[in-house]
Amino acid sequence: MERFGNHSIVDVERAPGAAAVDADRAERIGLPRSGARGVDAGRPFLARPHDAHADAASELPFANAPESSAPVISIRNVVPGAFLRARLAACHAVTLFSATLGSERYQRDMLGLPESTLWLDIESPFEASNLSVRIADRLSTRYPHRAASLDGIVDLIAAQCAGQPGNYLAFFSSFDYLDQAAARLALRHPELPQWRQSRSMLAIERKHFLERFRADGRGVGFAVLGGSFAEGVDLPGTRLIGAFIATLGLPPVSPIHEQFRARLDALFGSGHGYADLVPGLQKVVQAAGRVIRSPDDRGWLWLMDGRYRRPEVLALLPAWWRIDRSAVARVA
Repeated sequence: MERFGNHSIVDVERAPGAAAVDADRAERIGLPRSGARGVDAGRPFLARPHDAHADAASELPFANAPESSAPVISIRNVVPGAFLRARLAACHAVTLFSATLGSERYQRDMLGLPESTLWLDIESPFEASNLSVRIADRLSTRYPHRAASLDGIVDLIAAQCAGQPGNYLAFFSSFDYLDQAAARLALRHPELPQWRQSRSMLAIERKHFLERFRADGRGVGFAVLGGSFAEGVDLPGTRLIGAFIATLGLPPVSPIHEQFRARLDALFGSGHGYADLVPGLQKVVQAAGRVIRSPDDRGWLWLMDGRYRRPEVLALLPAWWRIDRSAVARVA
């Protein structure tokens, strides 16, 4: 097996086994849906960083496994800058741009940019008064609190839709959380139309989802943060007038994520948020960007977690946002 430096992680996960799982789960672990029967996703094995004296292949727990239990091997690039640095240095000039570049230090470290790189933060073309940004101050969307958060989330959604009727997107951290919230909204506020993103949607299903956002319509579309409806979606004017984001976009706890965090801490020091907070809030900003698509648009954005009031979180939100402190919702 090719060896990798400390900018990458190689992990191996047992694929076929005795237990059966559904097709969706098979697809999520990298197997074809048609081969879903008899899959057992075991605990991943995380290969060690580059070791000049180690035979990487001999470290794999499944190296001598029979073909019927062949592993799934993933090569994860933790720091792209390790590959990009030499290529960028060979160029006469390079221009990088994005609406969600955010955190200059993060981009320099992760992309391998030289210290002499010029950084230009262009002022937003949108007026701050066009977007009302509010925080649901007492909601917690942490995993242990999710069941308790559902009534507060859906009641706030219903109140916003009653006060400012129109089409909204509601973003959640997972399909499970999304489905629970959608079901609770249907139970407590059945008069409010809703539609939701589902796992493994086909192109025609995604098209139908977006077609529900009709000009001057009314309802809530439920979607997963970081999914196909959180970026690259253009719903101008009254096709979309607001969004609810019930997550900070933080990755779930897992052995692989902890390995990511440890690797980034070793490279850049601890406390930087490179493994979770910075990329998570980039997804939040991308999703929020669906609301205001032109200088004439007006809209509402609800950040549904008390952690959005923390200074380190506020520092990573767009400078042009003006959080309406008088409208902070204290949800019991």
